[in-house]
Amino acid sequence: MLYLAYQAQSDLINPARTLAQAAIVALGSRAMLSQPLSASAVAAGYELISRAGLTHDRPPYGIDKVVSGNREVPITEEAALTLPFGTLLHFRKDTDLQQSKVLVVAPLSGHFATLLRNTVATLLQDHDVYITDWHNAREVPLSAGAFGYDDYVDYLIRFIETLGPETHIVAVCQPCVQVLTAAAVMAQAAHPAQPRSMTLMAGPVDTRINPTTVNKLATDKPIGWFEKNLIARVPTRHPGAGRKVYPGFIQLGAFMAMNMSRHINAHIDLFTHLATGEVEKAEAIKTFYDEYFAVLDLPAEFYLETVQWIFQEARLAAGTLTYRGETVDCRAIRRTALMTVEGERDDICSLGQTAAAHDLCSGLKPFRKRHHMQAGVGHYGVFSGRKWDGQIYPIVRNMILANS
Repeated sequence: MLYLAYQAQSDLINPARTLAQAAIVALGSRAMLSQPLSASAVAAGYELISRAGLTHDRPPYGIDKVVSGNREVPITEEAALTLPFGTLLHFRKDTDLQQSKVLVVAPLSGHFATLLRNTVATLLQDHDVYITDWHNAREVPLSAGAFGYDDYVDYLIRFIETLGPETHIVAVCQPCVQVLTAAAVMAQAAHPAQPRSMTLMAGPVDTRINPTTVNKLATDKPIGWFEKNLIARVPTRHPGAGRKVYPGFIQLGAFMAMNMSRHINAHIDLFTHLATGEVEKAEAIKTFYDEYFAVLDLPAEFYLETVQWIFQEARLAAGTLTYRGETVDCRAIRRTALMTVEGERDDICSLGQTAAAHDLCSGLKPFRKRHHMQAGVGHYGVFSGRKWDGQIYPIVRNMILANS
């Protein structure tokens, strides 16, 4: 019923959005730069109405070229491996220059992997970059089966095997735990394709350390409450009809509720910028929310196991996590170098939660470990923006170079 109610509401608002878009065209210009302020204000109002609602389609990465090796190089997106719940996507550079392979592991947490386009674009300057491009679960037929925590780890191992033993991993947020799991599983099996290095950025390795609001929300209720109240079945109109999912619109609502005044003020600013012709400022806000309002549904199994195993019980940190029935032991990791990155002002994954990986990987020699705390950034600033580009990335690049 939850998903059906959302779908009905979305269907009801679509005509208003269509009319608003038509009105904008009729008025002659989205920004109305040549019209009086009153007409511009009307156009701005229509603009906000036309943008009401969410999209469930992956936005484009929009990375067409990059400066690499002192020249501008075209980028082509290619699927290196496609599986039901995710694609190993390659940003192929039109160059013969040999560079280290980097697998960017994106979170499966309600947004598409395109949220990391800035991370990818920066890494592309010096590396051969791939990303875990997760699919919207509502588009995956029931015949594809379930997708839980162990399945996510299976996908990572498949992707790493596809890229080979010279692979470096950069994991952002939630999948830091799964990357550690995959590295440990591969090490315990003496897998020949063990990655050269893993950089874990702002991830919940041990959520018992300095709990954030997100951590507390996950622990306030028993796992049965999450299953009863937050899991829904995909409506019949979609390819994944009948699949149990954690809907992306619920995740988005939870995140927005944490900073509702910020989002309200942002849209007030958007209206003002549109009405007064400040196009660049308006475009910056629209670009952010175009990405923010693009949501994907998570497989119910993966969501519930993530909440229980990572946020409620911290199983990896506690030494109780199993993979396919076998205990996961991070002490087995001896060949894969480790770097952790945290943000001073991160209110989603606080200081210490990612750095906990160093104690778990006690089998690694000290020279294979490095930690960086970036001053003055929150969660998103760890992997996106000016300080990521200018201060964090050079350290990550050196880590990869030192272990290549």
